[in-house]
Amino acid sequence: MAENKEWSDKVKSKVNKAKGETKEQVGNAIEDKDMEREGKKKKTESKWQNKKSEFKNNW
Repeated sequence: MAENKEWSDKVKSKVNKAKGETKEQVGNAIEDKDMEREGKKKKTESKWQNKKSEFKNNW
């Protein structure tokens, strides 16, 4: 069960990273600074999710 949770956290992190990169690129393409910021925020969230997952796995 713990292995599924670990995998789930990693998947969420990757999905958030992809969403963030997409939003950032689209925002850049259409010159929407708010969308770019949202994308960067999502990417940062994904990094924290990944770190949280690593931390939980080492406990």
